[in-house]
Amino acid sequence: MPYVMVQIPKTPPHASPAPSPVPTSADVARLAGVSRATVSYVLNNTSAVRISEPTRRRVHEAAKELGYVPHAAARSLRAGHSRMVLMPAPDFPVGPLYSQFISELQWALGRLDYTVVQYGSVGVHGDEAARAWAELRPVAVLIPGAGLGPQGVTVLKRSGARAVVTLGPEIVDGAHSLLMDHEAVGHCAGSHLFDRGRRRIGVVMPAEAGLDAFAQPRLEGVRRALHGTDATATELPLAYEEEAAARLAARWRDLDLDAVFAYNDEYAMLVMRALKDEGVRIPEDTAVIGADDLMLGRLLRPRLSTVHIELPSGRDLAELVDRAVRNPGAAPETHKVLGASVVHRDSS
Repeated sequence: MPYVMVQIPKTPPHASPAPSPVPTSADVARLAGVSRATVSYVLNNTSAVRISEPTRRRVHEAAKELGYVPHAAARSLRAGHSRMVLMPAPDFPVGPLYSQFISELQWALGRLDYTVVQYGSVGVHGDEAARAWAELRPVAVLIPGAGLGPQGVTVLKRSGARAVVTLGPEIVDGAHSLLMDHEAVGHCAGSHLFDRGRRRIGVVMPAEAGLDAFAQPRLEGVRRALHGTDATATELPLAYEEEAAARLAARWRDLDLDAVFAYNDEYAMLVMRALKDEGVRIPEDTAVIGADDLMLGRLLRPRLSTVHIELPSGRDLAELVDRAVRNPGAAPETHKVLGASVVHRDSS
């Protein structure tokens, strides 16, 4: 069989289009018909210079048309510091209440012209984590939970952080401290159950990593509420799993408890479902109370009693950060920011 050789002509590769030049503030100024200084004032939200609303609108429209974005490093050089607020990601499960607080805080900081960056550092804690945060040169760091020590605060400040703010149970030397008294949450729950005539109270202790820092003070709060009475508090370790809740409910009658503070509303819903499946009547046989005051608790039947937790205002915390950035030499502030009150419903 004859073979025919066919020569395939070489074709030059398609040339890639030349990248478009990066737009500059001078391009925005030309398109808007203003000076570069005016562009800078408008896009950096400078309040010291009065600029008419039509001019501001023209600058923003020109920047949008050209795809111009201010250079963060250049802004930092002009200001003498970055506008980055670093928020290390919590190493504990975050519920709806905390997520709402973080969203409000990010919005409030954005209104003050800060850029919020959440930083994940799996397996890195305390002062070691502070060194990792410092590499990003944030102007402020907001740290949820415990673990950071004075040495970590020093590392952050030497790297240029003007504000270090901790949200936790203890004061940290050199940092602004927002003290969150979780013992008060447990005290509210324990006092409520005692006042409702309950004397054998179980306290759910979550098995999830990272929650012990909140659960242990809540247990101590229940114990403090019952101190000097004939009532008892029994620890109930529990994983956030249906199977674990079912095993707990199966031995409920042997535990001989007439009430349970279930750490928070999510655990309370888990426990309630398991107890009802086991034929335990709520609240007749066992009263149940949670914490966080989630809307879903109002939709349950019976409606869930809870401890309403008042977290700090995102706007107030953003203003604290801004104050500290503007005056880094000021003495650290300490505020107690967590309020607790019982919302009595059908389950207790």
